[in-house]
Amino acid sequence: MGYMLMPLKRIFDFSGRSRRKEFWLWILFVIIVYIVAGILDVQLGLGGSTTSSTEFGDGNVSANASFHAGIITLIWAVITIIPNLSVTVRRLHDVDKSGWFILLGLIPLVGFYLLYLYCQPGTNGPNRFGPDPKGGTDSQTFA
Repeated sequence: MGYMLMPLKRIFDFSGRSRRKEFWLWILFVIIVYIVAGILDVQLGLGGSTTSSTEFGDGNVSANASFHAGIITLIWAVITIIPNLSVTVRRLHDVDKSGWFILLGLIPLVGFYLLYLYCQPGTNGPNRFGPDPKGGTDSQTFA
């Protein structure tokens, strides 16, 4: 649970490195809270809704589905903007890449390279962004 909440403790820390474990547990935590927030929005009538419609006309069938976020979901989105950015920058630092690589996500299809980087193990030992978060040295290798 400590790794899940660590990005909230290091909310404005864009320096240093974050392990894969910290990054992916944070992502899991954020997704779980989004799901719960969406359910609460719908159940409490706070603007969240899911709609789907099927129209039959002229023999054509079209289905439209959409999700409208409610107030709880929007509040959670605003709360997590800075922690998401900081943990992502630190994760990129762990694989010895600049935090500016996050902008690759704005380019269609090239953003998949970011996913690749997020899944890579960090560099062993210290790199230009700080010491190894696993506490290793250059001579140690980790699985």
